[in-house]
Amino acid sequence: MRLIINTGKGGVGKTSVSVATARRCADMGYRTIVMSTDSAHSLADSMDIELPSTITNICPNLDALEIDIITEMKTRWDDIQDYIIDFMSSQGVQGLSAEEMAILPGMEMIAALMYILDFKKNDRYDVVVMDTAPTAETLRLMSFPDVSQWYADRLFGIVKRLMSLARMTVGKLIDFPLPSKDVLGSIQRIKDQMSEAKDILEDSEHTTVRLVVNPERMVISETKRAYAYLCLYNKNVECLIVNRVMPKDAGEYFGDKLLEQEKHLEYIHHAFDPMKMLYSEQMPTELVGWDALNRLADNLYGDGDPSEVYSSRSPMRFESDESTYRIVLDIPFAEKSQVELYRTKDDSVIVQVGGQKRNIGLPAVLSHTRMAGAELKNHELVITFRREEDGSDQR
Repeated sequence: MRLIINTGKGGVGKTSVSVATARRCADMGYRTIVMSTDSAHSLADSMDIELPSTITNICPNLDALEIDIITEMKTRWDDIQDYIIDFMSSQGVQGLSAEEMAILPGMEMIAALMYILDFKKNDRYDVVVMDTAPTAETLRLMSFPDVSQWYADRLFGIVKRLMSLARMTVGKLIDFPLPSKDVLGSIQRIKDQMSEAKDILEDSEHTTVRLVVNPERMVISETKRAYAYLCLYNKNVECLIVNRVMPKDAGEYFGDKLLEQEKHLEYIHHAFDPMKMLYSEQMPTELVGWDALNRLADNLYGDGDPSEVYSSRSPMRFESDESTYRIVLDIPFAEKSQVELYRTKDDSVIVQVGGQKRNIGLPAVLSHTRMAGAELKNHELVITFRREEDGSDQR
């Protein structure tokens, strides 16, 4: 299954690009779905149709889905929702407020990843095109499998302590309901499924991220940060889609804008080279309906296949020689002052770049090694480990 994740700053045209890409894949005979993980959905608006909160067939080979978290909570995790509502009620929160608070942060991301798992296991689609929320939300989606593992482990620890306390006091001092076996089972299933989702998201041969950018200074700056953070999370960013490029014959009225755009396009080419770049020329008009979206697909892909993997190079890899092990992590555009890292007691390394942090679990071969140093050079962070008996100092 081919998974294409389109992301970028709000307003750059991610939805139009996603729908155009999905339609072109469907026209080429691929079983395709375009799905939105943005709570402010606009797939239906782009296609100029109405969409329910379930998977809907649009045309031959093309389905669409706008994820509705209220529907997902009721159908996937009703036992968890019921427990949270009971818990809130026991603390004096009643009615609609309790039901709203039962929708935990991150459940939209879990739902999206659950769909991806289901599609892959059941061989339902050849191509899945994901239209994401603006950059910050997408970064949370990409990092969620790692984060959810951390939270699930600690949640189980808290629940076990509560259960022990309940047994000791025979429930007399507990003024809130304890989770049932069904609730605990649902949490465990989510934890297990997030591990599977992590494998899919980090499969650089089939899952790739495409950054949608406009030739504007603020958009380019956010796109550079997104590229660095996505590499930190070991996601294969294989393509840059430069959208809303005004044609050079746009007219004298747009003369200043064209000069400004030319400078930004030159910078984009210099900054992101040798990444694959696709360009879409269009006047600043709204893209709604299939005629406009098909023209967008023609601009971007011509006669090419939108599902092609332009690069399968993983941004994180492990290297070794006789006495040294290394983690090599691509972090484009990052400065040394932005990077911090340290090793934890549970055999992992935490790498922080700017405001984003990743916990990298170390393979078993590194369990008896010391972190001997790290160097950021040519946009690569190289973390070196040596066996403890080598006597190297940990930094």
